[in-house]
Amino acid sequence: MVIMEIEVQKCGVKFDPPAIMIVYNDKGSQKHRQRTMPLRDFTKNTNIEKAAEELLANPRHGKYVSQIPKAQLVRLVTIIRDKLNGMSLEASLARNDAMDKIDPEENLNTVDEETLKRKKAVMDRTFEKHQLKPDDPDFKYDIEKEFDEQDVIESGWDSGDDGSDLEF
Repeated sequence: MVIMEIEVQKCGVKFDPPAIMIVYNDKGSQKHRQRTMPLRDFTKNTNIEKAAEELLANPRHGKYVSQIPKAQLVRLVTIIRDKLNGMSLEASLARNDAMDKIDPEENLNTVDEETLKRKKAVMDRTFEKHQLKPDDPDFKYDIEKEFDEQDVIESGWDSGDDGSDLEF
């Protein structure tokens, strides 16, 4: 059996029946192919993460779906579920865009579990994108920085010297 590597060109959704669609090339070939991967037993109450994991674990579709970033796959499945819940495509896209943005003023203690997972995934991707590793050219070990007194913000627990701090 010959295993070919693929290169995903486009991905999208199909609403009836619910499915993920991709357009891909076999590596080294210029011929476009299309694959439709149905979401079996998908309802308006289906868990998004579970549906994405089932697609990835499917032996027939895993090779194709694994080429799509997981965050994008979750977004596509969310759009399908939103449509099943009666939301318009435009409203679903706007909601997904809002879920993929981090607002420092937003209280994440009040959001639902799905939104929290999506926000955490965005924060993780942003952190990994900006993280400097020891093999990066700009990496510096043990950076020390001096702060101006005017930039220091005092809080109640660390202000003042009442002598109650333990000496180590």
